[in-house]
Amino acid sequence: MGAAHGTALLVGAVLGPGMLVLPHLAADAAGPASVLAWAGMLALSVPVALTFAALGARYPGGGGVAAVVGLAFGRHASAVAGWWFYGAVPIGTVAGALVGGQYVEACLGVNATLAACLILAAAFAANAAGLRTSGRLQIGLVALLVTLLATAVITAAPHADAANFTPFAPYGAAGVAGAAGVLMFAFVGWEAASHLSAEFADHRKGLLRATVVTLVVIGLLYAGVSVTSVAVLGPDMTGVPLTAMLETGLGPAARPVTGVVAVLLTFGAVNTYIAGAARLGAALAVDGALPGWFARGGGQGETPYRSLGLVLVLSVPVLVWAVDLDVLMRATSACLAAVTSAGVAAAVRMLPAGRLRSTAVVGTVMSLLGLAFCGAYLVVPAVLAVAALGALRVNARRSYKIGL
Repeated sequence: MGAAHGTALLVGAVLGPGMLVLPHLAADAAGPASVLAWAGMLALSVPVALTFAALGARYPGGGGVAAVVGLAFGRHASAVAGWWFYGAVPIGTVAGALVGGQYVEACLGVNATLAACLILAAAFAANAAGLRTSGRLQIGLVALLVTLLATAVITAAPHADAANFTPFAPYGAAGVAGAAGVLMFAFVGWEAASHLSAEFADHRKGLLRATVVTLVVIGLLYAGVSVTSVAVLGPDMTGVPLTAMLETGLGPAARPVTGVVAVLLTFGAVNTYIAGAARLGAALAVDGALPGWFARGGGQGETPYRSLGLVLVLSVPVLVWAVDLDVLMRATSACLAAVTSAGVAAAVRMLPAGRLRSTAVVGTVMSLLGLAFCGAYLVVPAVLAVAALGALRVNARRSYKIGL
């Protein structure tokens, strides 16, 4: 895999359909000062991204964050990190489907909840049938999202109004911190470098180049979207800001196109995360972090139906009880931020002393700061950690009794 292909995959890991709604949620929390939260999270991303690139280069094909955390801190820590990601998927996929649903309702007139249900049903059906989003299709969806964001910024920017930045910080520092908490959703995914590294023809230089280019792409897109959305739409922007920006720049014809694109983007992301979670669940069962019954189907070329079914069972109540997209995205952000923090902390132990370890230390401090912005939503990863340790203990007892 060359640097261009790797960059596309890394951009796809970090940039997701959450960008369709995050400008609105951040502005709702902090007003125009949400641009400070965007800038702060971009600064956080630099040492974190470089740390995972260094970790991937030194341990190519490390098996993802849970495996790296296991090497650094042991089996129990690995199980907790695995549960954080596995538990985030039912919440995050429902949030992603609802994002697509909101755009469908605004652009095509179909009820948002119904559209979200159809997106989720299609994704679970595709996984049950053994269908996966191909690498080329994933890259195509990433290119589509990048094009959509760039077009919205470029066409809407001439309509900016400086008056939309006053009052600048109506909710003070607490508002900026609140915006940073929900924006964590857009700044996780750098850990993908730790298991993409082995795919590069030159896994050391290729991975580093891909990470640096991805940082530049993400930085330009996020800075453009955050500033332009406030400048054009104001702090009280609609819940579908990309549609509003495209309509401002291109006219009403952009509305139905945006709705169709939103469906494609959210389906692609939901489908991919469900597939990854199903396989992760089977792997957790093999390691004793889930009941062994869920391990079936986790082999190469097989479909882990039991783990897939568990993801479905966990997703249904989230969808039924979902009352606020902001809550779902913040809960997901807390779980994924915990995964990221565990990964960079593991890098501090595993990388050699010197520049690489110093970068990992800075990345750990920055990640913990970002984790703190999640506030009360940290209860979600805390509960998942207790559940992971409990599952390990129960399975260990069961194995001991069987051995007797």
